Amino acid sequence: MHRRILVPSVLAASLLLAIPASAADYVPGAPGIGDPYYPASGNGGYDVSHYDLRLKYQPKSDLLEGTATILATAKQNLSRFNLDFGLQVSEVRVNGRKAAFAKAGDQELEITPAAPLERGRAVSVVVRYAGKPSELKIDGWSAWHRTPDGGIAAQEPDSAVWWFPSNDHPLDKATFDISVSVPDGTQAISNGVLQSQTSRLGWTRYNWRSNKPQATYLATLAVGAFDITTDTTANGLPVLNAYSKDLGDNAGAARASVERTTEVAEWLETVFGPYPFAALGGYVPNVTSGYALETQTRPFYSPRQFANGANVSVVVHELAHQWYGDSVSVKGWKDIWVNEGFARYSQWLWSEKEGEGTAQELADYVYAQHPADDPFWTVKPGDPGPDKQFDIAVYDRGALALQVLRNRVGEKDFFAILKGWPTAKAGGNASVSDFVQYAEKVSGKPLAALFDTWLFETVKPAPTGPAGTSAGRARVDTRPAPPASYRKIAETDTIHAQEHHGR
Repeated sequence: MHRRILVPSVLAASLLLAIPASAADYVPGAPGIGDPYYPASGNGGYDVSHYDLRLKYQPKSDLLEGTATILATAKQNLSRFNLDFGLQVSEVRVNGRKAAFAKAGDQELEITPAAPLERGRAVSVVVRYAGKPSELKIDGWSAWHRTPDGGIAAQEPDSAVWWFPSNDHPLDKATFDISVSVPDGTQAISNGVLQSQTSRLGWTRYNWRSNKPQATYLATLAVGAFDITTDTTANGLPVLNAYSKDLGDNAGAARASVERTTEVAEWLETVFGPYPFAALGGYVPNVTSGYALETQTRPFYSPRQFANGANVSVVVHELAHQWYGDSVSVKGWKDIWVNEGFARYSQWLWSEKEGEGTAQELADYVYAQHPADDPFWTVKPGDPGPDKQFDIAVYDRGALALQVLRNRVGEKDFFAILKGWPTAKAGGNASVSDFVQYAEKVSGKPLAALFDTWLFETVKPAPTGPAGTSAGRARVDTRPAPPASYRKIAETDTIHAQEHHGR
C-alpha cells in the first residue's frame, strides 16, 4: 500500500482551498450593465438564461398581476443583486428561500438573498408583483400603451420595466415562456409560438414560447380584441398576424401590408440567410403612436404607418430586424447602426427587387437631399449618442455606408457579407467594429477608412459612384429625380421616432 505523505506547505494549501469564501468576498452586483448611453439599464453579477412569466391582466382597470421566475447563473460572488422593475413587489424568493428586497429609484429592485451566491451557481428568482403599468412613469415617460380594450408593451430601448422584472439590456438575452390570463373575448398576443390556450370561469389563458435568445426590450405583450389570421410558411413555420378590431380607415391598408409577411420573409432569406426563429407574424393594435418595432418574431406596427395606404416597406424594415437586431443584437446602444442601417438598406433592396428604384439610385437621391451644411452630416451613425440614437441619419446615412461598401467590395462579396454575418453571430451580440472586421475578412480588403468616413466623420463625404470613384451619379451639383419607391420609404422615417427617451 502506497502512503501519500503531505509536507506542511502542501497541507496548508489544501486546507486553504477547503475554506469557504468569507462574507467579505461577496459584493453587490452593479446596478447597471455598463452601457454609457443608459447607465441604469441592465445589471451586473449574473446572466439570465430563461424568463417564465405567469400573468393576469384586467383590461378595464389596467391591473396586471404577475409571478416571474427567472433562471440565471451568478458571474461573481454576490451578496446582493438588482433587477430592473417598476411595479409593486410583494415577495421575492431566491433558490426557494424568501429574500429581502427594496426599491431604489424608479426602476431598481435590490434583492438580498438569505445566503450569498457563489460565482458559477445556478440561481432561481421568483418575484410576485402587481400594479397598473399605465400609472408608472420614469422621467415622466411611459412605455405602456393603454388602449380602449387593453394594453400594449412595445418600446425601444426598453419596455420590460413596465411589466416584468429583468436584466434589461440586450447583452443579457434569454428564452421566454409567457403565460397570460385575460377575460374571455379578449386575446393576449406575445412572441414566439402559441403553445396552448385554455378557458375557465370566464378567463382564457394564452401560453407563448420563444425558444431562441431574446433581448428583454424585444419581448412584447398585447391584450385586446383582435382579428387573428394564421398560416404556415413553405418551411412549416407558424404564421400569426393580429389586428385590433377598431383600426378604422387604416384596417384595410394594415392587412394589405402585414399579410405579406410570409412573402417578405421568404425574400429576406435569399438576402440574409435562413430565418432565425421558430415563428413569424406581426400585429397592429389600436394605439395612437406612429412608430413600428421589431418585437421578436412578431413585429409591432402602429396604425398610422398605414394612414396613406398599404406600405410593405415598413414590413420589410421590421422583418429585416429579425436577422439584424434580434438574432444579432447590439453589444451596446451606441452600436445601433448594426440594427438600423441594415433594416433601412433592406428597404432599398426591396425597391430594387420590385423595380421601383435601385439601391444606388436611392443612395444618390438621399445623398443629394442633404447639402454640406445640413446637420444630417453631423450625426455619427456608428456612435450617434443617446439623444440622436434614432435620428434619420442613423438610418439613411447608415444605409449610404452600405451602398458604398457594396461598390467597394463588389456584388459577390457584399451579399456574402450580408448573408454570412447573421449566421456567424446568430443568437449573440455584436458591435460596429465587429462588423467592420467581418467585412474585411470576407472581402479581403481594408475597410476601416471607408467606415470611418461614412459612420464617424461629421462632414459630408465626397460622392462615390458604383466603381468607388468620385464619378457617381450623386454629384454635388445634381438633383436626381426621386425613385418611385422613395415616398413609401420616406413614410417610414418616423418608424422609431417616438421610442427614444432619456434614461
